[in-house]
Amino acid sequence: MSYHHFSANERHTLMYLLHMRLSYREIGRRLGRHHSTISREVKRNGRRFACYWDEPAHRWAMERRQKARHTRKRCNSKLVCYVMDKLTQDWSPQTIAQRLKMDHPRSTRLRISHESIYRWIYADAARGGTLYQHLLRRHKRRRRQFKYGTGRGLIPNRVSIHDRPKSIENRVRFGHWEGDTVEGKKSTGGIATHVERKSRLLIAGKLKDKCADTFAQVTSEIFEAIPGKLRKTLTVDNGKEFSQFKKIEEATGMAVFFADPYAPWQRGTNENTNGLLRHYFPKGIDWRKVTDEMLASAVEKLNNRPRKCLGYRTPNEVFFGLMNGWRT
Repeated sequence: MSYHHFSANERHTLMYLLHMRLSYREIGRRLGRHHSTISREVKRNGRRFACYWDEPAHRWAMERRQKARHTRKRCNSKLVCYVMDKLTQDWSPQTIAQRLKMDHPRSTRLRISHESIYRWIYADAARGGTLYQHLLRRHKRRRRQFKYGTGRGLIPNRVSIHDRPKSIENRVRFGHWEGDTVEGKKSTGGIATHVERKSRLLIAGKLKDKCADTFAQVTSEIFEAIPGKLRKTLTVDNGKEFSQFKKIEEATGMAVFFADPYAPWQRGTNENTNGLLRHYFPKGIDWRKVTDEMLASAVEKLNNRPRKCLGYRTPNEVFFGLMNGWRT
């Protein structure tokens, strides 16, 4: 076959095939090119990149062909790979732009606005790319209305959120949690989610059913990994799955408080985190097909995702104090 220069569309396809870790021979077969041509393209236009990125690679090739080798026109490979890596970890463009300043405070070359990152994503989508899928979707908050029937009585011996110490509201101290469940397809179980109010750290465990005993057991088990001094209070709603709260108190040492009916804002930290978790596990999912490893991976991604409310630190960094020099 006769040689012709790579087009922008071919470089775009090549980038994704490389990210799929396909061999040069397989990529060549799919693009209708010899594998040596693929190798040469990657070496020439991806050599300075830790990852191959189609737009700068194409720009670099055009500049070479036009003999325009001005440094200011060449793409910053470290910046490109940082942005690409964080996008694939589902970080938002605003988070990426801010964390660059924190991770590389002395490097003025490693700077980009979140608007520029959005332009990359939209340009990629216009060419049929899938980077936009890494933007965490916002879901309308909608509570399960059947949970609180109009004539239904409250859980016996429950302690109201209004009896919870007022100091918990200011998020000054660690150890105060909010709990809930995330459901899926009918009769496939769900997951128990618990979020620490100060750090936004998420811990979760699979539920085989919606029984209160199951929730109490799973909750007690996942809190075993949390030091006792960081288990102070747990605030939940009025769902029947929380009716065995006394077992949770006995096993964990936490005091359990109940929010008012129809008042999800009283547990806003957990509500918001569950919305983020839905990016990985949409409504109607069959939880029987979700492994413990899949759940752990999603939880770890969210715990390693910087939050604006934390000064663009991650829940893990705040909770475990891993960043030297940061006072948590």
